[in-house]
Amino acid sequence: MTGASGVHLSLWRKALGVVPDDVWDRKDLQTLVLADNDLADVSERIGELRGLRMLDLGHNRLRRVPDSIGDIEGLTDFLYLHDNKLTELPPSLRRLHRLRYLNISENAFEVLPEAVAGMSGLIELRATDNRLTSLPSSISRLTRLRELHLRNNRLTTLPQAVGLMTELRQIDLRGNPIADLPENLLELPRLEKLDLRWVTTLDPPRWFATLEGRGCAVYL
Repeated sequence: MTGASGVHLSLWRKALGVVPDDVWDRKDLQTLVLADNDLADVSERIGELRGLRMLDLGHNRLRRVPDSIGDIEGLTDFLYLHDNKLTELPPSLRRLHRLRYLNISENAFEVLPEAVAGMSGLIELRATDNRLTSLPSSISRLTRLRELHLRNNRLTTLPQAVGLMTELRQIDLRGNPIADLPENLLELPRLEKLDLRWVTTLDPPRWFATLEGRGCAVYL
């Protein structure tokens, strides 16, 4: 399908098992949806689709992401990798510094892949329903990030470095065993929502009142 903004191909829920080779010949594609196809692997040829702005590989059974996705440096809009079996991401993904939205939810990440911190253009990061026990300090390099979604992980705190992410509007920590949070969250001038519902391990600190007093909604 060709739209006003380019060529779009949706192969959503086609029971493919394997992506047909002729897909990789479609160098004109700007949108490619391969979600829900029982894919266990994706060819390195995907890196030849240099015109892609949106790529959806969600709801498959991928255990790896092709290194060559890092070659799609024009990928600006969305990258969906949720609901797979991923435990790591290739370092090449840090070259996607123009990408604005990344969804790596519902995988098996125990640590946030270092490549994510290199995606400096991210505005929204979704890493819910994984096994994260901590976040790296390098996450502070995501200086444009507005939404950080971390629901249902194993986090007990956040690194002090989060206090440097001054564009943050929303932090979702629902369902984590949070025991403590850095007070420098007060230094986030645009924070509008701190969601701590289903957190039973936190004694709310007094400085939450200051956060709420300036208009940030704190959900407990």
